[in-house]
Amino acid sequence: MSDSQPTQLLEQQLFFDVIRERRSVRSYDPAVKISREELTDILQQATLAPSSANMQPWRFLVIDSLELQQKLLPIAFNQQQVVEASAVIAVLGDLENIKLAKKIYTQAVDAGFMPEQTANSFIERYTSMHASMPPETLRQIVYTDCGLVSMQLMSIARAKGYDTVPMGGFDKGKFIEAFGISERYAPVMLIAIGKAANPGRPTTRLPVEDVTFFNEIPEE
Repeated sequence: MSDSQPTQLLEQQLFFDVIRERRSVRSYDPAVKISREELTDILQQATLAPSSANMQPWRFLVIDSLELQQKLLPIAFNQQQVVEASAVIAVLGDLENIKLAKKIYTQAVDAGFMPEQTANSFIERYTSMHASMPPETLRQIVYTDCGLVSMQLMSIARAKGYDTVPMGGFDKGKFIEAFGISERYAPVMLIAIGKAANPGRPTTRLPVEDVTFFNEIPEE
């Protein structure tokens, strides 16, 4: 065994522990307040998630004011975690994310990740694709990417000792109206984050054999 192998095994075990210990927690200690600095760090790490063409269409509205959490409560069908958690992160999909293509690919050039000519080609190609794409196709891509960043966010929070719960159950129309969300942004989900007052319930999963098929789907 090489000198690096014990370290790699420990790192793997710690990672697997985070995956296994994550729970959807619905009861939080309202006395625990996560600082904006730490929330920002969690979000920064989460944005390392992959996205289509690296367009990073996720946007985060962090609601950490108790007054605004109270405002959100009825919109989220009175789910108590909305007001007990340290914050609620609204994950929004930017339907006009192509507007940041030049900034994204210029950063890649400046970092030495690609030649300028390649970046310009990507910008032109993706701008054209975006313009011709059916709105529902674009929305699906944005929702997929926002799902990836959301899962990464929740795993990072668990690794830092915090708990989360994703919420799709909220009135999106009322949320848009109450928080002044423009048509550019599609609300994808709310994520409550804080310190659990009571642990989340353990759950079971289907056997992997029930959900995995190699090379072809068997006939029912």
